[in-house]
Amino acid sequence: MARPRPCPSPCNVLLIGGGGREHALAWKLRQSPRLGTLWLTDPDNAALARLGTPCPQKMDFTDRFHMKRWCEKNDIHLVVVGPEALLAKGIVDLLQSDTRMVFGPSQDAARLESDKAFAKQIMRQAAVPSPEGRVFDRAESAQVYLESRDEPLVVKATGLAAGKGVVVCDTAAEAMVAVDRIMVQREFGDAGDRIIIEQRVTGQELSVLALVDGRNVWILDPCQDHKQIGEGDTGPNTGGMGAYCPTPLVDDATMAIIEREILIPTIDALRRQGIEYKGVLYAGLMLTLGGPKVLEFNCRFGDPETQPLMARLKSDLIEVLWATCTGTIGEFEIEFDERTACCVVMTAAGYPGPYAKGDPITGIEDAEALSDESKQVIVFHAGTKAGTDGGIVTNGGRVLGVTALAADLQAARDLANAACDRIHFPGAYFRRDIGDRVLQPTDR
Repeated sequence: MARPRPCPSPCNVLLIGGGGREHALAWKLRQSPRLGTLWLTDPDNAALARLGTPCPQKMDFTDRFHMKRWCEKNDIHLVVVGPEALLAKGIVDLLQSDTRMVFGPSQDAARLESDKAFAKQIMRQAAVPSPEGRVFDRAESAQVYLESRDEPLVVKATGLAAGKGVVVCDTAAEAMVAVDRIMVQREFGDAGDRIIIEQRVTGQELSVLALVDGRNVWILDPCQDHKQIGEGDTGPNTGGMGAYCPTPLVDDATMAIIEREILIPTIDALRRQGIEYKGVLYAGLMLTLGGPKVLEFNCRFGDPETQPLMARLKSDLIEVLWATCTGTIGEFEIEFDERTACCVVMTAAGYPGPYAKGDPITGIEDAEALSDESKQVIVFHAGTKAGTDGGIVTNGGRVLGVTALAADLQAARDLANAACDRIHFPGAYFRRDIGDRVLQPTDR
């Protein structure tokens, strides 16, 4: 059997996407001695624009012929896909070739994220532990079902909803309202064509991201994300208000259970359907009294989990991604900094609802000046762009991912909060309690 093509040096990379996740990936890609030209599809992000070369024109991802020709003309060796929507549309299948690697799963494999009903089916086939749930394609049927329920439930849009299509309900009445919002009012658009109504489980949430090369699995250090907008985990879900890595919530024995009972069976179940999985497999888990259960699968790097992961990664990211694409991750050693990284997301006023854009941002350099030999602050840009006066302005709901690297979680969280205090824009908001689930545990 022929050996996979070795990673080229220099390696020309096309990075697709323009949010905080992509800024963190670009920041790490720039540190690789193998990097040739780093092409960017979304250089509006004020920080991304400084790290690479903007594509000469806006990419039309529906123009399949032009996309392939452009990659051939510019000798692209590695394509890194950030957004889940493009994975769901099959961009990996389109751009992969004998000489060009694309980091991410195929369109069929990406259904684990783009279709929660499909993911539920795979988990049942593989006996992967997850909350009991039922799928509905009509609001009326879902509401009839809810009339017979009296326990806390979770209502999920089965399609892609930017991390916001999940409504946690204390009562069946609240679930009725959630069904109406998703299926009747179409709050999440086509993502709500079908829904899943699940049993609500309790415990600590955990994010486990693994690199999968088709057969081998390399589990990255576990993270904990914080979805709710309000401190104390209150209010509506967002795309993510902060994350830290590693988390002390799991030991080696629990991680072995997650690998043996969740990750490997899921990959094997896909293979039995003729689907080879390559890329990141992200399991959003709940650590229940009965063991870890899968709340959802994602098929790309999480945001904001990517920010602390990249802050701690010591290995060459290009080599890591290439090994994943070529089926050789099992031969690779991935190294992380021993320190803890904590990312605190700063949002625009009103998020996750309507918010303003174009407000000036100041203090980013002052925040990063808190770094010294033992600690570091990196401000990753999620929703920013260059202002007309040469400054930086807001351009999204989640504006910045202020990430601190320090000796332990308490120190990293305190440093990230102090850095946030130095950054200013109208209505700036952030949670000061990222990590409190382990630093100040309660029964919530």
